[in-house]
Amino acid sequence: MKTLITKASLLFSLSVVLFSCGGKADKKEAVTETAVESKLTIEKPQLTFGFIKLTDMAPLAIAKEKGFFEDEGLFVSVEAQSNWKNVLDRVIDGQLDGSHMLAGQPIAAGAGFGRQAELVTPFSMDLNGNAITVSNDVWSKMKPYVPVDSDGKPIHPIKADALKPVITQYKNAGKPFKMGMVFPVSTHNYEIRYWLAAAGINPGMYTADNVQGQIDAEVLLSVTPPPQMPATLEAGTIYGYCVGEPWNQQAVFKGIGVPVVTNYDIWKNNPEKVFVMTKKFVEENPNTAIAITKALIRAGKWLDEPSNRAEAVKILSMSQYVGADEAVLANSMTGTFEFEKGDKRDLPDFNVFYKYNATYPFYSDGIWFLTQMRRWGQIPEAKPAAWYEETIKNIYRPDIWKKAADMLVKEGHMPAADVPNTDGYKPATTDFIDGTKYDAKDPIGYINSFKIGNKDI
Repeated sequence: MKTLITKASLLFSLSVVLFSCGGKADKKEAVTETAVESKLTIEKPQLTFGFIKLTDMAPLAIAKEKGFFEDEGLFVSVEAQSNWKNVLDRVIDGQLDGSHMLAGQPIAAGAGFGRQAELVTPFSMDLNGNAITVSNDVWSKMKPYVPVDSDGKPIHPIKADALKPVITQYKNAGKPFKMGMVFPVSTHNYEIRYWLAAAGINPGMYTADNVQGQIDAEVLLSVTPPPQMPATLEAGTIYGYCVGEPWNQQAVFKGIGVPVVTNYDIWKNNPEKVFVMTKKFVEENPNTAIAITKALIRAGKWLDEPSNRAEAVKILSMSQYVGADEAVLANSMTGTFEFEKGDKRDLPDFNVFYKYNATYPFYSDGIWFLTQMRRWGQIPEAKPAAWYEETIKNIYRPDIWKKAADMLVKEGHMPAADVPNTDGYKPATTDFIDGTKYDAKDPIGYINSFKIGNKDI
């Protein structure tokens, strides 16, 4: 009754205001009434979300700063976290209501690798956004093996074939070749492994008893939190890394390293981060989950308007968000990317937040992560094909996304054409650096197609 009275009083107030505006009142009143009627009853309006200081946390910052959360009746605090493990633990333990998270984290939690929990994602935060950077010394050793164009500039994408002889040099000198990635189930771990293995370089295997992932490794991969990547590279603790922005461009600005390949070239328009809540939170607060998703979709749409990117850079540079220099953030956020110092190239899709149905949580994207977990031994035993679909459908929640998107269409915030007509699976694709075909409906065949990694029957 209280809700009905509130709605009635709101509509009455609006009609009075609109009536005073003359002939436009009828049209405006109809639109406003539709918007008011579509408002959700929010179970939990006060929320705390986490993030790591990376460019791809942008939808959270924009949803807060542009008032999209408040439009949904949500009052959100957004708090930086120290590392990905802390993010995962705090969401599971209920200290955070949701968080910017690695796509592999909720999937691993549901598949039985690492800390187990029932987590769900209704929203994919972005596509692309990562790169692999090597130290200046390693780059100088790679360059003789990198093809160049008629102007003497490196031809991209640069494959790990150019790194292979450098790794051999280190091995002959008795030095293990060490590289960093941000977390065992991060996109970065699977991307750097994919890039290396495509050139015949073994990045190491996991087993149930050995979770370091360095068995038979020709390159030793270890975890380094994203903001610490440049300093760790500069100290010589690692010779290269895979990370999101702005930490590749930071290496260029500091003159300590050279990005050699982006994840756009490793897997074109690959999913990167997701927004994650516990299954329990979503079940107890279904309308709140839809409202959160609505605000984030709007933020993604706003971010992919080219005219908004400069403002987005200013917002992200604020200390409570990414806190990096505007010039560093702008290097990738405004459609360009700098490789070797001075070699700045147009990469309009380096950061994608809305285009290409970027916000939709496709089952096929999630299944790719499961195939990589099995390929490298994080899932130690073979699973039937049906397991991959069943597992991901418990984690990825396009039904929540669809409810949010349908409301946004009704409210005029989103074109109906931007809601995909899909069964949750993207078509099979060969958009990988090695041209291998990925069909999410044949996960076993995909796993078995690689020379390096586990094979299943």
